Amino acid sequence: MSETAPEADEEARELLETLVSIPSPTPEEEECAEALAEFFRDHDREVFIDDVGNVRAPADDSALYTSHIDTVPGDIPVRVEEGENGPELWGRGSVDAKGPLTALAVAAVRTGVSFVGVVGEEVNSRGARHLIEDREAPEAVVNGEPSGWDGITLGYRGILQGTYVATSESGHTSRPENNAIQDAIAWWSAVEEKFGGDGYDAVFERVTPKPVSIEGGVSEDGLAVEATLDAQLRVPPEYSTDEVREMADAELSGAGTVNWKDAVEPTMQSPRTDVGRAFRMAIRGQGGDPRLLRKTGTADMNIFAGAWDCPMATYGPGDSDLDHAPNEHLELRELDRAVAVLERVAEELQ
Repeated sequence: MSETAPEADEEARELLETLVSIPSPTPEEEECAEALAEFFRDHDREVFIDDVGNVRAPADDSALYTSHIDTVPGDIPVRVEEGENGPELWGRGSVDAKGPLTALAVAAVRTGVSFVGVVGEEVNSRGARHLIEDREAPEAVVNGEPSGWDGITLGYRGILQGTYVATSESGHTSRPENNAIQDAIAWWSAVEEKFGGDGYDAVFERVTPKPVSIEGGVSEDGLAVEATLDAQLRVPPEYSTDEVREMADAELSGAGTVNWKDAVEPTMQSPRTDVGRAFRMAIRGQGGDPRLLRKTGTADMNIFAGAWDCPMATYGPGDSDLDHAPNEHLELRELDRAVAVLERVAEELQ
């Protein structure tokens, strides 16, 4: 299907450059949040910053447009360069997720739907967690993350995080019994083997175990050997986090314990909801061929889907391969198209 070249959306491009120019690594979102709120004030929209720092512009709840303000750390000089497909804006957060944040904010202003810019997504989703406790469910949710202007993300894996802890008596290294460090290694090897699969399953459909850090050695008093291992397990929709936790605990073999500290359930949304249909229609209206995506990571949509019984999808301009990358940049034509798509989606949902 041929793509029609959209007109440059100068308002959206200006807002994007403003937001990207204000560093907002978690949890330092305040200045960027205020700039975003000012954009809504300039358009005579009710807006406030809530107790955790979310920018909230309540309005027509036929759709809630939401994306995150925070970014990962990293200093990428903000500039516009000419690329193969036209101008590109470079800078930390241009893709993840100030491009989607900008597109959703501009479309929300133009169509009158509700909007929230949330904080803390890159660390603990504190903004999204506060939101589900502080307001009722909208009729639909569009969450902002890079999918490409013609892509619609319907699925995310969940995440389970925990810390393995073991202690053993100190002793000479010539002794054959396992010490705590060996116990930690043995448990993690068993977990990896448990979830290794046959290698033919798509990554989205697998449990992916990943060690985040490991520490061990003789205790300060010299009487014990201690070991800790921080772990994350990505959970596909086939399982709940409780089921994965039970399977990982079953590999302990009596040595050590795991303190499970965070669990976010996976989600897989139907493409046949009003939201899915609105996006397919809007993308085709811009000359695109809609792509339905599943992401191997976890996003705020998982939080919303676990609390609110309404149709939802995740959408936004940008190449997700550039998330957190040192060459993060957004093609501005992608932004133009995404705003047009989001305006049409809001109109369909209204």
